[in-house]
Amino acid sequence: MHRLLRGEVLLLGGFALAAAVTVLLVLPSGAAPVAADWTQTSSGPIGAADRDLLVKVRQAGLWEMPAGEWAQERGASARVKEVGKILMQDHMKLDLLTRQVAGRLGVPLPDQPNPDQQRWLAQLATERGAAFDRDFANLLRAAHGKVFTVVAAVRAGTRNAEIREFARQGVNFVMKHMALLESTGLVSFADLPEPPAPSPAPPAALPAGPVGSPPSPARPAALPAGPVDSRRQT
Repeated sequence: MHRLLRGEVLLLGGFALAAAVTVLLVLPSGAAPVAADWTQTSSGPIGAADRDLLVKVRQAGLWEMPAGEWAQERGASARVKEVGKILMQDHMKLDLLTRQVAGRLGVPLPDQPNPDQQRWLAQLATERGAAFDRDFANLLRAAHGKVFTVVAAVRAGTRNAEIREFARQGVNFVMKHMALLESTGLVSFADLPEPPAPSPAPPAALPAGPVGSPPSPARPAALPAGPVDSRRQT
């Protein structure tokens, strides 16, 4: 009897240890509850993707406003100068809107571009004429393509009404700017990132019968024929 009890204790202890190991393997170390990423506001909950959108749009303006100003001073093409002026003016409006929305939602914003954007500005600062025109069009077109996916994803799924409206305006600005940069005739489309590969199609489902119809009963197997009883014949 004592041996049986000890065996049961060991067995239960083994199950408890296995369960604890499973939990540690499934949960990432330092994982915080999902609710910690969300903040309730008067316009709805705001999550990490919403905050990231405001940060990215702010940083886009911090490097595209000076780039647009330089296009008017350093560019050789009249179209590049014109596009640079429009982009600079649009980003001044968008930057003001970004700071207003972030202020109402309590989202801190950076005051300088990210390292990639700083490197692009440093590159443009050394160029003039045709070289500037080419790099201005291609650097800004590639950057707009990247931020477009971010803005569109937040517009599609945000739970916050104010962010939804902000993303709607952002999508319109980004699409307008991509078209303007392409209108310079200098964008190398072959150098842009390719669209992501489509997801594999799910397997085709078998055709379903009429709704509510019961499944067809299985046909019984035929019995093997036995010997003929001559006494039953007439």
